[in-house]
Amino acid sequence: MVIRSYAKINLSLNVNFKRNDGLHEIQSHFCLIDLADKIKIKSIKGGSDKIKFIGSFSKTISIKDNSVLNTLKLLRKLKLISSFYSVIITKKIPVFAGLGGGTGNAAFILKFLLKNEISKTLLNKVEKKIGTDLKLFFYKQGFLKNLGSIINLRKKQKLFFVLVQPKVKCSTKEIYSKVKKYSKKRKFISYAMVSRNKYINQLKREGNDLQSVVEKKFPSIKQLITNIKNEKGCYFSRMTGSGSVCYGLFKNQIFAKKALNNLRIKYPKFWVSLAKTV
Repeated sequence: MVIRSYAKINLSLNVNFKRNDGLHEIQSHFCLIDLADKIKIKSIKGGSDKIKFIGSFSKTISIKDNSVLNTLKLLRKLKLISSFYSVIITKKIPVFAGLGGGTGNAAFILKFLLKNEISKTLLNKVEKKIGTDLKLFFYKQGFLKNLGSIINLRKKQKLFFVLVQPKVKCSTKEIYSKVKKYSKKRKFISYAMVSRNKYINQLKREGNDLQSVVEKKFPSIKQLITNIKNEKGCYFSRMTGSGSVCYGLFKNQIFAKKALNNLRIKYPKFWVSLAKTV
């Protein structure tokens, strides 16, 4: 069986406060995009899983400690599966990128093995092992109201992006540890979701509270975001998650392709790619 494991983009990210358990309460508009890892999975005989990562973004991933292996172990511990599996993941999503590649791999394998019959209790258990953004991968477009609640966007908007990853690795834990200012809780504005223009205008008024932290540590990020924004047809540009991938949201695919070519010339050593909502 072959599974497509989609990446996600944080279209906005507000850090509200630090919780007693050490996690940060956040809010985020987000969407899944057609950039995806390819997962080949089949049950095998024997007493252990065989996990293999291939592709240009596979080199830094630990074979002994990764989201896929940890998910399979947890599901067996909970007696939700009994088989062992051969899993080959072709990594097309950059790591240390803010695109949720590893967490997405876990989420899509979870959905496949349990046939989407996943209780909130189970999801919470897996999140504690894998990461709090796991639940995002169960929605194509949504609003993370808080770490425990997501509003599904019934009307899905078609969005076009150019993604750029500089030669920078961002540690999520380190970036969050440096957040000193917090944003007030935002209300979900339902009427802003009814049309593409209203939705984009709402997103333009938002931001990413982690971006200034990353820009301070890596000043080149700030210039990159400015250069993306200056491309014709770009509504806005910002960083996704804790970085380091930066993106521009474009009016249509034609503008996005032109920006892609320009940015590849400007940044020949960076990873640059097109993407759209799924």
